[in-house]
Amino acid sequence: MDGDKLAKTKRGTTTAQPPPNRYKILIDRIFFRHWSEGTTEFEFARDELESAAAELEMKLPKNLGDVLYALRFRIGYPDSIVATQPDGREWVIEGAGRARYRFRLVRAIRIHPNPNLARTAIPDATPELIRAYALDDEQALLAIVRYNRLIDTFLGITTYSLQNHLRTTVRGIGQIEIDELYVGLDKYGCHFVVPVQAKGGKDQIGVVQTTQDVKFVEQKFPGMRCRAVSAQFMDDGVVALFELTLQEDEIKVVEERHYKLVPAGELNPDAIRSYRS
Repeated sequence: MDGDKLAKTKRGTTTAQPPPNRYKILIDRIFFRHWSEGTTEFEFARDELESAAAELEMKLPKNLGDVLYALRFRIGYPDSIVATQPDGREWVIEGAGRARYRFRLVRAIRIHPNPNLARTAIPDATPELIRAYALDDEQALLAIVRYNRLIDTFLGITTYSLQNHLRTTVRGIGQIEIDELYVGLDKYGCHFVVPVQAKGGKDQIGVVQTTQDVKFVEQKFPGMRCRAVSAQFMDDGVVALFELTLQEDEIKVVEERHYKLVPAGELNPDAIRSYRS
């Protein structure tokens, strides 16, 4: 067996290492075509994935968009790219127009649910049929948020789901997809647009998607107030909701709340009374 494919375990036995992720191999080739010491941003075209795959004699993924989505939100960048990040900074991939992208260094930001935050019990109104046939975490999360009107509860306004998995374009960014788009109003009649991003347990809340969502609202709904929300599953079926905003190109948390969906018979009357104060 090839020695490069062996790894020593703590017990002294050998196991085969998993093959390198091809998405990481492709982005590594593209990154180092453009990057040099001191570079803080550069653009590249989507068809560079094709040329990189040809150079590496690698089968190209059918869904090129999934390559960049996975790198940004699921698997992260290869160690070779991470090693070029200065302390306190990290690379993000942004849209830069039609079929173009931009690597840019930004301040490192991590938004994770606060494990010490109190949980609010909510009567579970999710139809069992929906739970049975949801195809993935993101779809299930969006359905749970919608059927339980968690956006209304969280933001304190009345909202309606306008469209989910909305694919559109934004000037200067290119094509984007919004997980779900709500419109709403408050008791004074002020109208709102609420783009929602849904994240499963392993996906990360990132500045890129929030920036895209906010820019979309600014361009498509000028004059309406944007309240960007991110929803994320936690352990025990708890849903964490964040209201996010952008300040000087950095993502900031306006508010965070955690909701635990339970059968109506399991609601704690004492807890309900404590919510009033």
